[in-house]
Amino acid sequence: MPGPDVTVVIAAYNAMPYVTRSVTSVLEQTLGADRIELLAVDDGSTDGTGAELDRLAAAAPLMRVIHQPNSGGPAGPRNTALDLATGRYVFFLDADDHLGPEALERMVAAADDNGSDVVLGRIVGEGGRRAPRSMFGRNQPRTDVFSSRVYWTLNPMKLFRRTLVDRLGLRFATGLSIGEDQPFTATAYLEAAAISVVADYDCLYWVAREDGHNITSQPHGTRTRIDLLRLMTALVAERVEPGPDRDTLMHRHFAVELRDAVLQLCREPHRDVQDKYLKELGDLIEPYYHEGLAARLPAVVRLRCHLVRRGLLDELLTLVRWELDRGAASYGITTLAAGAADGPEVLTENGRAYALYPYFRDSTLNIPDDCYDITGELRVHHLVESADLDGTGLRLTGHAYVHRIATREVTAELILRERGTGAEHRLPVRHTATPGLGADEDGGRFDYGTAGFDVTVDPATAAGGAPLDAGMWDLFLAVGAQGVVKEARLGSRRADSVTAATATVVTAAGTAAALFTTKPYGNLTLDLGETRHRVPSRLRVTGATWAADAPATLVVTGRCTLASWPAGALTVRAVCADGTTLTVPVETAADGSFTARVPCTTAGEWRIDGCLAAGDKKWTVPVPVKSPLRAARWQRLGLPWYAKPVAGGETLTLRVGRVELLKAVKGRLTRRAS
Repeated sequence: MPGPDVTVVIAAYNAMPYVTRSVTSVLEQTLGADRIELLAVDDGSTDGTGAELDRLAAAAPLMRVIHQPNSGGPAGPRNTALDLATGRYVFFLDADDHLGPEALERMVAAADDNGSDVVLGRIVGEGGRRAPRSMFGRNQPRTDVFSSRVYWTLNPMKLFRRTLVDRLGLRFATGLSIGEDQPFTATAYLEAAAISVVADYDCLYWVAREDGHNITSQPHGTRTRIDLLRLMTALVAERVEPGPDRDTLMHRHFAVELRDAVLQLCREPHRDVQDKYLKELGDLIEPYYHEGLAARLPAVVRLRCHLVRRGLLDELLTLVRWELDRGAASYGITTLAAGAADGPEVLTENGRAYALYPYFRDSTLNIPDDCYDITGELRVHHLVESADLDGTGLRLTGHAYVHRIATREVTAELILRERGTGAEHRLPVRHTATPGLGADEDGGRFDYGTAGFDVTVDPATAAGGAPLDAGMWDLFLAVGAQGVVKEARLGSRRADSVTAATATVVTAAGTAAALFTTKPYGNLTLDLGETRHRVPSRLRVTGATWAADAPATLVVTGRCTLASWPAGALTVRAVCADGTTLTVPVETAADGSFTARVPCTTAGEWRIDGCLAAGDKKWTVPVPVKSPLRAARWQRLGLPWYAKPVAGGETLTLRVGRVELLKAVKGRLTRRAS
């Protein structure tokens, strides 16, 4: 018999009553209980957790409970279970947390479909617990630690391919009381053939215990924090060559583990211990800290590093207290751009923005301005409120502002940037008032009352007065205030009325333009000249029948789903073999359906098609022969005429002519004789 697809490992210590829901969420997975092996390790619990696990296992044949003396942390019981696991994959679940019903089914499918060795499922917090979010912006079938944000979550609550775990001999570090999972997960990331992210489903629920005893919420001393930082920086340095890739990973440890170590250092009660730990931290980070890494770090992290490297203990204590006074949640966990209501004041100067953290331009310390420069951290908050494309061009309205920079001395330009070539054109924007905008942000400290924009893109003049070249033009807004200018890609944030459906138009000059949203973020792009969106795909002839109320009249029906086209540009044509062309206007309904009545009274062989003509451009679509069209007969000047389809073609062609008199008489005689 084949083994299970997934071995789920639950390390449990005094986890009542949460462990019941945790186990039940595994047993009720849509993947199917027969495809899951559940190993629950009771790590010397004293609150009835062990008995509850035994009770649950009695009704679950594929659940096994292992009881062992308390090991002091989750590493030991996880390692015990790993030695027994038989599944193709292994998933670690904390006894406090629980899974969404489809979690394992979706993650196993992602791993199997993409050949992934590690799969992250979206994590959500429950009961007020914070959960990582930055890596779950979209599904990622195949990624790695350098081109995504996955490295910012090093917990083991993920799906790991067991052959990878066995090949690397991965086990959890039992000598660490905090971060024992980081070396395991980081090594698996770095050695994985591919990493997948399932972001469109809530796979894992992180639960905040009412008693506050989540292991991640427990305090840990400075020594433990420094040891973890040393271990992880050494692991990265050993496995990744110096350069941008190494800096990408070091960024995480300087922003998180160094932050936590500094926080614990500042809580040490004795000055000599603080001095010793500060010296140790400075020596630890010095080999890795350089210009390339510094450029990736937020300003407050650069400031911390500067104070640590210079051994400025009192100043470091002041900085930490300053941050803590503004709430633990803002202590380096959120960036300045996310902002707390009582965050630092901001100084703008020569196109740069500086956060006024402690000791800014203190002449006795001479800390570089770079440690306060937050220009790169600032984000543009924006919303597209309307995006209307018609025969005259594209009009965009909305608002945009640089967060934490009040809208004084505002500037804005719409940037059209051609995909593939990087060519760009800039158009001026009309500013509009936005009273009250941003009142619910940052305690209302910043006035964004002139953040509105209104701009029209005319393809005939958008290239500095000349026509815009055919191509895919992505839309950006360069928005500034007080000399600070930032760019934002337009479209990912838009009003509900701005549809995500593609809109295609044809201008009077014959230019085809389509406005559409790109995946996965829904940004807006203007397709000019049918680079991807073809006009004929929006024009369709659906049928042709003889009119019931008039002889020799063909009724052609169809649908045009263009958002706009010039008046009179859409017609139905009958083209004779001798080159004669009959053009018939159409009657169009609000839903884009149209009707044309084509007279068939001139002798010849006529091809029928739909036609859209504007400027020097012409698009035609044939009238399909979906079902046999019977021949029509009528009298004209006392003589019989006919129109009948020509067989054998895919385009409707009619032969029109006068019935020869001799043939007509013979036909009557034959009918009388019969």
